Amino acid sequence: MPAATLLVNASNDAWYGRSLAAHQHLQISQTRAMETARMMLRATNTGATAIVAPDGTIVAEAPHFTTTALTGKAQGYTGTTPYVRWGNWPVISLVLLAFGLLWVRKKK
Repeated sequence: MPAATLLVNASNDAWYGRSLAAHQHLQISQTRAMETARMMLRATNTGATAIVAPDGTIVAEAPHFTTTALTGKAQGYTGTTPYVRWGNWPVISLVLLAFGLLWVRKKK
């Protein structure tokens, strides 16, 4: 069981300029929030500063390339999700099983 009840991500997105990378980092943060069923507080210097709910929805987001402060409420959560419990092993097992079945089928 994970000890963290809240996720925090501080990132220097200035490297990416006005590319899509800052948006992609925010999407990765949304994925992590869903994987762990935890809120994500994301702070960046120029990119996607946001508060992400445990289901991946963006609760609040600051505008890009604007000096501002984002305020909102965050709550810690407990418990585990299937991904936290087993990680990538179910998918890896299915892929290995599929390769094994294809290999056996090819030998026939």
